[in-house]
Amino acid sequence: MSSHATSPHAPVLGQLLLDKGWMFACAESCTGGLLAVAMTDTPGSSRWFDRGFVTYSNAAKLEQLLVKADTLERFGAVSEETAMEMAAGVLTASQPAHLAISTTGIAGPGGGTPGKPVGMVCFGFAQRTSQGVTTRAVTKIFDGDRSQIRSAAVAFALVTAIDFIEPR
Repeated sequence: MSSHATSPHAPVLGQLLLDKGWMFACAESCTGGLLAVAMTDTPGSSRWFDRGFVTYSNAAKLEQLLVKADTLERFGAVSEETAMEMAAGVLTASQPAHLAISTTGIAGPGGGTPGKPVGMVCFGFAQRTSQGVTTRAVTKIFDGDRSQIRSAAVAFALVTAIDFIEPR
């Protein structure tokens, strides 16, 4: 178990999912599977965790998550638009899932631009409802090195998902 992936928020999210009878799935780019690790570090996670995708390349986002080529061309891989399509694509691929999170960003140390600095992470949140799939996105900029940015992104994703299910 890697210490940087372990999160006190994952068991809380897991219990909320269990209480609602929901399954969870995720799609990760910049976090490279750390969100799935955090979720599955929790004993009993098979009762509420369905699957995770690591779609690091644009081709993987297109093929596995049905992100539109036009979205990637117009907004880039690191964008709220791509994050929302990634999260919605997870729910298409995972019929049992009710909630999906996606992460796409620039963990560094290189790759940043003036408009998209190192530490910028876009998160997509998708929820399956009786009316269909609803999505929303949030962008945050985290400080630190690559490992710190990725860990902070996982923690933020989990806390935001908890607030999504059970607003304070």
